[in-house]
Amino acid sequence: MSTYVAKVDWRCDGDFATRRYSRGHTLGFDGGLTVPGTAGPANVNPRYAVEGALDPEQAFTASIAACHMLWFLDVAAGAGFVVASYADEAEGTLAAGPSGKQVMIRVVLRPKVVFAGEFQPTPEELAALHHTAHQECFIANSVKTEIVIESR
Repeated sequence: MSTYVAKVDWRCDGDFATRRYSRGHTLGFDGGLTVPGTAGPANVNPRYAVEGALDPEQAFTASIAACHMLWFLDVAAGAGFVVASYADEAEGTLAAGPSGKQVMIRVVLRPKVVFAGEFQPTPEELAALHHTAHQECFIANSVKTEIVIESR
């Protein structure tokens, strides 16, 4: 079992009673990493969001994409393939779920993998590598969100 700590720090900057305050905050992680955070500009009046800061929906999408990539690299190495690069342009969709509440209904991963060396996977082997990575991904196993992999 592993545990992970994330610290969220927010201070009121504005008129809280009228909901006219900044949604800017910081997210702190082990090792001293601090990331600026905000509410998504689509979810609040954009003047109260912070440009250039990470919103929860972006972080959610990125965590699924990163987890998939890390598992893909491990699975590919175990299968004897050499990955030279991996890039993804993941896209998360926030919409009304079955209960009518807003939920992350779908995340589409669009990984582009470049392999080095003569040993290249067939399209079927590439699909199997992504399938196994998806099955192993801790984050994918933890959410109800539909996750689609569109290998490029």
